[in-house]
Amino acid sequence: MTSLVNLIENALFRNRLWVIFVFTLITFFLAYQASQLKLDAGFTKNIPLNHEYMLNYMQHRKDFGGANSILVSVCDKDGNIFNQTFFDTLKNVHDQLFFINGVDRSLVKSLFSPSTRFTEIVEGGFSGGPVIPADFSSANPQALKQVSQNIEKAGIVGRLVSDDFQCAMISAQLLELDPVTGEALDLLALSNQLESQLRTTFEDEMVSISIHIIGFAKMMGDVADGAKDVVMFFAVAIAITAIMVFMFSKSIMLTVLPLLCSLIAVIWQLGLLTLIGFGLDPMSILVPFLVFAIGVSHGVQMINAFGKKVVAGDNTRFAAQFAFRSLFIAGGIALLSDTVGFMTLLVIDIGIIRELAITASMGVAVIILTNLLLLPVLMSYLTLDDKYKSKFVGKEKRADKFWDMIAHCSSPKVAGFILVITSLLFVGGWYQSQKMKIGDLHAGAPALQESSRYNQDTFLITDKYAISVDYMSVLVEATPESCTSFAVMNAIDELQWKLSNVPGVQSAVSLASVAKLINAGYNEGNPKWRVLPRNQQTLVQAISRVPTSSGLLNSDCSVMPIIMFMEDHKAETISAVVDAVKQYRVQYETDDLKFKLASGPVGVMAAKNEAVSEAQTPMMWYVFGAVIILCLMSFRSLRGTLVVVIPLYVVSVLAQGLMTFLQIGLTVSTLPVIALGVGIGVDYGIYILATMSLRLKENMPIRQAYFEALKERGSAVLFTGVTLAVGVSTWVFSSLKFQVDMGILLTFMFVVNMLGAILVLPALSAVFWYKKK
Repeated sequence: MTSLVNLIENALFRNRLWVIFVFTLITFFLAYQASQLKLDAGFTKNIPLNHEYMLNYMQHRKDFGGANSILVSVCDKDGNIFNQTFFDTLKNVHDQLFFINGVDRSLVKSLFSPSTRFTEIVEGGFSGGPVIPADFSSANPQALKQVSQNIEKAGIVGRLVSDDFQCAMISAQLLELDPVTGEALDLLALSNQLESQLRTTFEDEMVSISIHIIGFAKMMGDVADGAKDVVMFFAVAIAITAIMVFMFSKSIMLTVLPLLCSLIAVIWQLGLLTLIGFGLDPMSILVPFLVFAIGVSHGVQMINAFGKKVVAGDNTRFAAQFAFRSLFIAGGIALLSDTVGFMTLLVIDIGIIRELAITASMGVAVIILTNLLLLPVLMSYLTLDDKYKSKFVGKEKRADKFWDMIAHCSSPKVAGFILVITSLLFVGGWYQSQKMKIGDLHAGAPALQESSRYNQDTFLITDKYAISVDYMSVLVEATPESCTSFAVMNAIDELQWKLSNVPGVQSAVSLASVAKLINAGYNEGNPKWRVLPRNQQTLVQAISRVPTSSGLLNSDCSVMPIIMFMEDHKAETISAVVDAVKQYRVQYETDDLKFKLASGPVGVMAAKNEAVSEAQTPMMWYVFGAVIILCLMSFRSLRGTLVVVIPLYVVSVLAQGLMTFLQIGLTVSTLPVIALGVGIGVDYGIYILATMSLRLKENMPIRQAYFEALKERGSAVLFTGVTLAVGVSTWVFSSLKFQVDMGILLTFMFVVNMLGAILVLPALSAVFWYKKK
């Protein structure tokens, strides 16, 4: 290994100008590619397509629409909807939404839809028509009164009209492909259209008209808008990092170079994303910041080793070569650990997580080139005079006193105390972590703050209507024409009744429940006849009035969903409903009748929660397995590997305990944090142990070996831990809830992993190398 490092060193420093020239060319090329990068927030990227629920959902999506729906509520804040201004606005909003590109026009539903009809029982049988007749005039009070009566007859209060008659709903399904371009629908552009063409155009404070829009596309648009704040956080992080690096290095050039190399790594990463055909989704938009932070942390190790040699009297080229030679293996192993740690996220079968894994892995792999190869070459051209060296006079002696105090952590008594405290924290963290829940723990869109406009719209719609975008469908599969079978329809009706009484379900509807209402209508509206007819001809008569556009049956009546409207999409609500479906459906399933989960937005969430739950344990095995293998290859010591890995595991358990304490659920956005924290946190231990193990091989006592490691690497480890933590801690001011959660957890893991490497690692070393006192 030493000969390989020497070979690379000689080739690198003999051809310094060529190295800089090649890096410059590649950087300009990839910078151009990065300029072509676009935000991407495709719906299918956010779901586990191979999950059982999603296979069922995709199979029947054409018949019953997807989970990608939009709800637009138009409200009159000062009165009720029965006035000219409101109906004129509602019609304009309906028409505008109808013509927005990407909306499935056949599935736009509101009071003004021809398919929104009422039916009433009259002396001769049934009578009915559109809720809003063709000759309707909003200026005519009698016409408004007639519409009011038709709404009551249609039974759409709570669905298309709010319970308090202050709002009316327009619902729509979105297409997967853009009908103009034939490519995947641009949800971010559609979100901007909803905002500009509906809310901005028709919301009018002067006449108290308000527009409220929810749905996956709108949520992703709001998340993308919030994610643009990352640019500001990135700038703040660069500024903070620059100040701290300057305080550490006391040189402008030694501040600029690691920042420059880290920015080059970010440019390469973004350019490579474009080359492989990826976009930047709202979650992976955070990755460039992490790449920059990781790059700076490794760059600081390099300038630390370089600066010590310069202060000792060596010329800058020799110092740069020494820094390269001493850090190439340790830094390479640390970065490979980061890369493999990120790659373990590929076990999660969700597109957005897999792209995050690839994006982060590429970024960290690039740092191996920019910070371990380019940075020492650039440093070799620096000229540092005696003025620079004078800034460090006496500093090492002062630092030695501090390191000598810290080195006591490797003495038997102090080590024992530290390990007892660590064990107690581990037990407490493990106990707390058992309470961790899979999925979202709060109502509204979990990616956004509760005070966001989107979540406020969600709360209003949930409060005023009996429906929301939080619905889940159980897909009832049977033989063709099964809706004419009393046995099949009765099984659907009974299961619907049981599910509608599950806590968390607001209401439920199916073909069976509608057929009962129609049957009562055929019998003068008598509630006694609100039952399923046992006679097949009568049953056919009841269901014949239900069109396939209702979403309650397909064309040959072989699939009839039970649609449940949920109070929210909290983890416990979803799991309770899913468990109820699995428990109750066993009583009714036969060879020809199956009740399959699940469709609708909550069905998608249920699949995501189960995918995250299934991936949690394998991901942890893979990430720690990769770290263990790389440490064994690097140090060729089981003891050395254990002293690095054990603190990492303790911190990961404590992080899970912190999640439960802060009521942060394990979701698509928080699951990667554990892998990120472990992947980055291992760097501290590797750098310290790389020096420490060399001293131990020289038969140096454990305390002295640790002291020498601290002298060489300690200040850089402390600095990088604090710098990384300060950078991500700024995320707590983000408008995105998931970024706030990630910021809190990453700050915790960066700081505590650093403390683990400084305090727990030497304590464990005192146990494993107990003979070297």
